[in-house]
Amino acid sequence: MEPAAPAHRPLGVYVHVPFCSSTCDFCAFYQEEPKRADLDRYLDGIVKELALTKPDRPAETFFWGGGTPSVLPAEDMLRLGRALLDHFGQAPKEWTIEMAPSSVKADKLDALKSLGVNRISLGVQSFDDATLTALGRRQSPTQVYAAIELIRAAGFENLNFDLMFSVPGQKTETWLADLAEAVRLAPAHISTYCLTFEEDTVLWLKLAKGQVRPDIQVDANLYETTWTFLKAAGYHQYEISNYAHKGRECQHNLSTWAMDEWIGLGPSAASQFNGQRYANPPDLTRWLAGVEAGTPEHVDVIPLTPTLLASDALIFGLRLNAGVNLSTLCKRFRDFSFAKLEPLWAKLIEEKLLERNGSVIRLSRSGRLLADRVGVAILEAVEK
Repeated sequence: MEPAAPAHRPLGVYVHVPFCSSTCDFCAFYQEEPKRADLDRYLDGIVKELALTKPDRPAETFFWGGGTPSVLPAEDMLRLGRALLDHFGQAPKEWTIEMAPSSVKADKLDALKSLGVNRISLGVQSFDDATLTALGRRQSPTQVYAAIELIRAAGFENLNFDLMFSVPGQKTETWLADLAEAVRLAPAHISTYCLTFEEDTVLWLKLAKGQVRPDIQVDANLYETTWTFLKAAGYHQYEISNYAHKGRECQHNLSTWAMDEWIGLGPSAASQFNGQRYANPPDLTRWLAGVEAGTPEHVDVIPLTPTLLASDALIFGLRLNAGVNLSTLCKRFRDFSFAKLEPLWAKLIEEKLLERNGSVIRLSRSGRLLADRVGVAILEAVEK
């Protein structure tokens, strides 16, 4: 049985802009070089894909990710943004764009401001030259500072910094210096990510050759160091990797983690909509062929059963510091038996990985370090 139509749940829109000037050593996302002909093909395709999209309510969030959306010239940003506004009828409450420091320009920021974009996520990664080099990041600290100055001069207050730790060669004091510099610059939101070695990336090949060696204990120590440092600096941690000033939490991500609905546009974009979870093919030509024919190709299609949604709402909800309210989930997913998970909660509490206060469960500090293990345990318990 499928869940009741979630017409009252928030709707998000994710637009994948698959263009990058260069590929970072850690990145495994689908991307293309920003050639003019391909940019035009992409924008034409988005307009056609939108025409085939039938939302049943206004979107509350837009999120442009990539790739590097900021490689688009200002006039292309305007075309893309106006197409979204025309189709959905109004600007969302939160409109985020990911930007790389090297491609932040005043005319682009003016275009985004005119559209109603109100949140920028800046791919800082590090303020340290050596760390940026280790990531294969084609930017300098000077470009980072210049980008921040331009963004603030354009009037954008809701600014996020993406930072990365556990980078090969990065010392704890280097990471603490990055955090201190981020705090000094005072963005509204900070996302901190532990480097992962994705298959078929430059860093993956270095790992295979033994040129770099991840250390789980170092990762754990840096997680805890980050939590303590940013809390002391006045940033509210609301998710394992995300911190914000009050009221500046990323609403698009919160909605996604709550298993609300979102529509993905562009090659490789994922969707959770109309009873299904699926992705567009990670290939510009294949994606275009489908939308131009009026029959978009979808891959990895999965029916959204109550069991799938409930288990994912638990797994992703437990990444939030607030945890999840079991009573609320029971009302939302009436066809899923939460009672079968009571032995698991008792076991995790005994192992000091979980805390419980009435119907609210949340990961303990040590549990947050083992969130993936807890997620696997939930899936195993659900499948029994």
